[in-house]
Amino acid sequence: MTATAKSLRAFLGAAPAVALVEVAEAKGSTPREKGAWMLVSPQRIFGTIGGGQLEFMAIDTARAMLAGSSKRSTVMEHVTGDPVPARYLDHANETKDSLTLDIPLGPEIGQCCGGRVEVAVRNVDDAMRADLLASAEASDAARPHVYVFGGGHVGHALASAFALLPLNVVVVETRSDALEGMPDNVVTRLTPMPEEMVREAPAGAAFVVLTHDHALDFLIVAEALKRDDTGYVGMIGSKTKKATFKSWFLKTAGGSDGQFAGLICPIGGDAVKDKRPAVIAALAAAEIMTALVLRAK
Repeated sequence: MTATAKSLRAFLGAAPAVALVEVAEAKGSTPREKGAWMLVSPQRIFGTIGGGQLEFMAIDTARAMLAGSSKRSTVMEHVTGDPVPARYLDHANETKDSLTLDIPLGPEIGQCCGGRVEVAVRNVDDAMRADLLASAEASDAARPHVYVFGGGHVGHALASAFALLPLNVVVVETRSDALEGMPDNVVTRLTPMPEEMVREAPAGAAFVVLTHDHALDFLIVAEALKRDDTGYVGMIGSKTKKATFKSWFLKTAGGSDGQFAGLICPIGGDAVKDKRPAVIAALAAAEIMTALVLRAK
């Protein structure tokens, strides 16, 4: 089972009573977009609608509804002195199992985003639980794929950075010991011919290459650049390494200038002159995530 679906199943299994909190409408500047959701149980939460007072109100309201209380929200008390902000309730859409909050994000609630949010709160029944799990599995499957070639210091740091992001991450190595200690939600592949993983990867995948062997780097990058459906192709290295690769790619590997133009090297840009693995990984992860998000638009 995939990462989010696995966590969601565990959350639902531990919570007999759960409320779904969903952004039904978002106007102007808001913490999250329409459709963003979270789950609330009497003790825990899963996901977020953006944090801040808006989320506190929604959590408090959801827990009151789960408890069968008519006191829908008390989080406003320290801001306005009003323990029941009834003016934020849409009574026309309120039932025992659902209600809607219509909240302006201004100074009154201590959250001055400037927009307005409608939040739907609903009790989760068995059918909704099944739908949420199915949706999580489909969402996980649709996540972009990122292939990290090389499990050295930077490879490990990149795997840890990517493990926090909504990505399907695969670390590819020729050395078994280099794959030890990877994050649990990162897939590892041990193979004597890592370039074959490039051919098998789905369309839109990102490839970041940083093996222990420059010649192997060149073979993998060449395979990636010859595809016309990649989301990102990057290679760790210097200007000299990039120039050496270009000469080999054009003269020996049958590559073209157009294909070479798709290579990012060095990864993470060159504005920050810090070669510590964690710093390189942070910069590269941001760069790769940006490329994948922009490609998906």
